[in-house]
Amino acid sequence: MKVAAFNGSARKDGNTATLIRTVLAELEAEGIATEMVQLAGSRIRGCTACGGCFEKKNRRCVVDDDVLNSCLDKMLEADGIILGSPTYFADVSTEMKALIDRAGFVSRANDDMLQRKVGAAVVAVRRGGSIHAFDTMNHLFTISQMIIPGSRYWNMGFGLRPGDIEGDAEGLETMQTLGRNMAWLLKKLHS
Repeated sequence: MKVAAFNGSARKDGNTATLIRTVLAELEAEGIATEMVQLAGSRIRGCTACGGCFEKKNRRCVVDDDVLNSCLDKMLEADGIILGSPTYFADVSTEMKALIDRAGFVSRANDDMLQRKVGAAVVAVRRGGSIHAFDTMNHLFTISQMIIPGSRYWNMGFGLRPGDIEGDAEGLETMQTLGRNMAWLLKKLHS
């Protein structure tokens, strides 16, 4: 089994990455392979609504000059997908939104190719707006007919500056619980 995580933060190895790594550590402890893709510094643009993915139906976006298709490959290989984003103006980063829109469109164009995978959203937030960002990522999972594990609270951690999130004990505990629940669900689905 494998879980692919996508860090939508513009900061590589910042607070969002810390939250994702906390989830991944629990998955790895359960023998599940993991990989994190950091979108920081990568070029990913929004969907152009050209409909090419519906015409070709080859599990790819016809716009092939950025990282989206390599992200799609990782999503298809994985049994579980984690999306992580900081909260920007009460929503996800532009990089994460581009990933959601294009991956979701390609999935729909190809007979819901992400269905029945396990999906979890992780949000880093300074103060407020995280629930909207959390919802945005979960919309990809629900529309794609994916299965979402829960945790003991919403999957968010609080911090502003890089490293601040490490002081949010409850947020980190929430990520650990999410990782354990995701591992349990993946094992049940594959037994």
